[in-house]
Amino acid sequence: MNDPVSAATPAIPRSLFVYAILYGGMTVLAGMLGNKQVALGPLAVEAGIFAFLMLVVLSSTVAQLHGRTAADRLVFWGFLPLALSIALIFVVLQLPASADMPADRQAAFSLMMGSTPRIMAAGPVAYGVSLFLNVWLFSALRGEGEGGGMSMLVRGAIASALSQVVDTLIFITLAFYGEFPIADLLLGQMIAKVTLSIVLVPPLIALGVGLARRLDGQAGVSR
Repeated sequence: MNDPVSAATPAIPRSLFVYAILYGGMTVLAGMLGNKQVALGPLAVEAGIFAFLMLVVLSSTVAQLHGRTAADRLVFWGFLPLALSIALIFVVLQLPASADMPADRQAAFSLMMGSTPRIMAAGPVAYGVSLFLNVWLFSALRGEGEGGGMSMLVRGAIASALSQVVDTLIFITLAFYGEFPIADLLLGQMIAKVTLSIVLVPPLIALGVGLARRLDGQAGVSR
């Protein structure tokens, strides 16, 4: 006799389950990596961009395979691990450090994790606006019917580049406006993020779609 539990159709596709887990981790990791500035040729960019690009890739992949509604839900529920991580960091920073912890490590931890309130508030706002925008653009450019709209790779590049520009404008303005001149920082971040979006995001979306189809046991190529 067949096991009715094992024979039952999964509540959600395996790829959606796996990508949702990865997505939640990337929302938290983006803020951590943002503490380091990395040099990409003549440009400096905060390292959180790499985790954020993975959020773009994952949300676009889910939109491609499971539709815009599923991708929007992914972005919406991404606020949960983001908010919980911010709250937990705040609690840990308030707790007294152990006397056995070296002072230099205490200082380094507080410096890295103790973001200012403006930065911690700017992150979720920029995240929400830019990721919902990415999903909307990626889906809207698909068009209606077979052969309509743009290819998946072109849509991925355009949606990612534009959403990255919006993310940069919102985050840097909310976090740093009035603290120091931000024009050069805005320009450098935008150039770096748009370039990475065009170069990295399309092939990563194709890779994500291919992996998802293997996880779900499907065949075929998405437009």
